[in-house]
Amino acid sequence: MRKDYVTLSLSRQEWNPDLAPSDFHRFGPLKQHIGGKHFADDDDVQHEVLLWMRQQPKEFYAAGIGALIQRWDKCINIGGDYVENKIVFK
Repeated sequence: MRKDYVTLSLSRQEWNPDLAPSDFHRFGPLKQHIGGKHFADDDDVQHEVLLWMRQQPKEFYAAGIGALIQRWDKCINIGGDYVENKIVFK
């Protein structure tokens, strides 16, 4: 190994935060809508969620799917690595 530069490599993580299902940003408005409400049972929750989902415009879902496509594309283009670039000090 040459002594005039240092290579820093970060280990690859087993998961990629760009693909985390819980990070799907379209759930934020739903959480705001049902936040603080009390439901008698699971059926009431399901009814409220379905009602909210039916009220959203098509553009809402198109934007969410578009964002997922961009995230998947980003992950594929960096080979699944969490860190996009390796740092090289010279």
